[in-house]
Amino acid sequence: MRLSCHCGAVVLEVTPSAPLSAARRCDCSFCRRRAAATVSVPEGDLRIVQGADKLTLYQWHTKTAEHYFCSICGIYTHHRRRSDPTEFGVNLGGLEGVQPRDYEPLGWSDGVTYE
Repeated sequence: MRLSCHCGAVVLEVTPSAPLSAARRCDCSFCRRRAAATVSVPEGDLRIVQGADKLTLYQWHTKTAEHYFCSICGIYTHHRRRSDPTEFGVNLGGLEGVQPRDYEPLGWSDGVTYE
């Protein structure tokens, strides 16, 4: 599947490890503000096709999780998970041809009490 930011500067090719219906939102202090639903993609199944130089990285706390955004339009594209650094979460809304509302109600991950 292809994933892109809003302006099209960043394009990824991804192969989710589960059906899109398994997309979830996280309620940690960062993700609940972003509110993007994500699907899981193994590290080897995410490829940056275009715009690697346009990605901006945001990290905090343990600096294990890596959250990536387009530096032009600001759209969150993907993040390396703190819970499993060999896995990425990718923005369900950025997948081409996907309408997130088609998967509502979406589940939630407990990021508030994650250790």
